[in-house]
Amino acid sequence: MNFLDALHTLPYWQLLTRLGEAEILLPVAVLTAIALFFQQGKRRLAVVWMGLIAMAILVTAASKIAFIGWGLGFASINFTGVSGHAMFAASIYPMLMVTFLAGDTRAGLRRALLLGCALALLVGVSRIAVGAHSWSEVVAGLLVGAAVTAAVLAVSRAGSLRMPVFVPLALLAWMSITPAQMQASQSHSLVTRVALNLSGHVVPYTRNDLLRSARQQVS
Repeated sequence: MNFLDALHTLPYWQLLTRLGEAEILLPVAVLTAIALFFQQGKRRLAVVWMGLIAMAILVTAASKIAFIGWGLGFASINFTGVSGHAMFAASIYPMLMVTFLAGDTRAGLRRALLLGCALALLVGVSRIAVGAHSWSEVVAGLLVGAAVTAAVLAVSRAGSLRMPVFVPLALLAWMSITPAQMQASQSHSLVTRVALNLSGHVVPYTRNDLLRSARQQVS
């Protein structure tokens, strides 16, 4: 059994991969940003974080639209677009951990950041395990999300946060319930419709089209 086969046999990958869905993570990020916005010295942090996430969404969506609508991908690395799940996980989980768990010490900041990065990486691996993305697409998503996190940390200021108690409780309840109960994400269907409308094509390009075209060029 090779590594990928072993991944597929592990339990709970389908549930774990949902922790990267936009419908689950974006409300968490928005509520956290709103709470940050009303903290002294954190307004700029909240605005920058939301702005960079919006830019990351545009980059991710553009890469998917370019492939689905026009077939613009890279067969040599099996790349059809940036993984949205990996991007959302890497741009949101590290900041959530820093916001709620870091405290006032550098050691606490490092631990919280490592925990958030580890969770993002786990979500990325889950996309491989469920067969949704290639390694190149997951790595691209993690890098885009990591760029968001790095930029936000660069503009953040030290100082403890005094979050209303309902904020972490609401987020904990949301993250505990929604992966198992919420309807499956419709974001890919939306991106596909946008790509077809923009390109004027009736049928979307697929990974099989990309790889088949590459094989034909080689032969």
